Amino acid sequence: MIAPHAGYEYSGPVAAHAYQQIAGRGYETVVILAASHYAAFRGASVPATDAYETPLGRVAVSTKARQLAKTPPFVLEPRCRVQRPQWAGIASKAAPAVGEDTPETWEHSVEVQVPFLQRVLKDFTILPVIFGNADPFEVAQALVPLLDDKTLVVASTDLSHYHPYDEACAMDRRTVQAICGLDTDRLDGDAAEDAACGRRPVLALLHLAKLKGWRPHLLDYRNSGDTAGDKRAVVGYAAVAFTGSAKADASNPPAESSGTSAQFGPAEKEYLLNLARRTLGSVTGGRGLPEATAEAAPTRCREAKGCFVTLTKQGELRGCIGNILPDGPLDQAVMQNTRKAALEDPRFRPVTTEEVRTLRIEVSVLTVPEPLEFSSPEELLSRLQPHRDGVVLRIGDRLATFLPQVWEQLPDKIEFLNHLAAKSGCPASAWRGRDVRVSTYRVEAFAEPR
Repeated sequence: MIAPHAGYEYSGPVAAHAYQQIAGRGYETVVILAASHYAAFRGASVPATDAYETPLGRVAVSTKARQLAKTPPFVLEPRCRVQRPQWAGIASKAAPAVGEDTPETWEHSVEVQVPFLQRVLKDFTILPVIFGNADPFEVAQALVPLLDDKTLVVASTDLSHYHPYDEACAMDRRTVQAICGLDTDRLDGDAAEDAACGRRPVLALLHLAKLKGWRPHLLDYRNSGDTAGDKRAVVGYAAVAFTGSAKADASNPPAESSGTSAQFGPAEKEYLLNLARRTLGSVTGGRGLPEATAEAAPTRCREAKGCFVTLTKQGELRGCIGNILPDGPLDQAVMQNTRKAALEDPRFRPVTTEEVRTLRIEVSVLTVPEPLEFSSPEELLSRLQPHRDGVVLRIGDRLATFLPQVWEQLPDKIEFLNHLAAKSGCPASAWRGRDVRVSTYRVEAFAEPR
């Protein structure tokens, strides 16, 4: 999994989303892949010590650490050039002599994870790996022989750093999309250099996911502007779980992605629909978004989720806007997408106050899109599941999506993809060509009574 490593008041709530998934599990070894914030060195450092100690007690370092140090690109805690942090003078442990610093001396990105692990696991060891100038793919290949069902891998990273709130959300949305799409090329590109301080640990985890057939699931996304800081300069945080094998998941998909079991109860659905209805009346009256306090929202409605809001009038579409990937708390996304569906859908004129009472609202909550592997147009057609799959079609740099509800109007797979390609601005048959990628997602949709 991926978990953040900032101060607990900032990223702790997001990290908790990750760690609650493994409470009570029987993991015996936890590999923690972490970034180096202060040390410059070649390779990936494993500790030469016997244990980590926190206020919750000691956790032994796995004996596999010294074994791994014999395999390139791993090294055993080298002395190296270190820029000591400003707080070094008030640290709880004495500073080593000049020239004796190692990648472990001041690094927090491993340490922050350990108390969470102590809370949710018993009788485990840790195998910390701090990245210097190491190739993430080489690290992943070297780790594969050590992985079994009793081993957990944690990549420690924050996302964008110190951008204004809206800019940070946009940057982090692209990073999360690359992670959930296992898009190592995109995350390793120059444009993503500032996407995450733990970019190399995350890349190593993505390579492991490809090698092992793991599938990513976004659990939470927030930034410091959502938790404990102001919104002028924020740091982003994501919690992502990687589960199962591709073969196992295909035959036995998790309930949250199956589209067959409801995740939202009647009270939660009513809350979101009422919030959308209040928003619709407010924005069409020129009053902006209504007040929605976090305390009033059910817990599930505050989780980070992708969603679409659809407006219909006498059964005809009147506006539909959404975000495929999570972009902040669900209740906030419902308000923003209601406003955009009413006022900014380029296919329709803005909704008027007189129309509001004639419109029906539907909210669709999305799972994170999962890449759909195929080697030919025929295989793509065979793998699509009408009325279950929401489909994201990417042709080159063009992208478009259809919710599963669209299958009702376009039940034929070829016709469905033809229309989706045209929606992306490409020829209808372009989905049969090259540079085509497809992801699918599930939707839980609920609407106001007719």
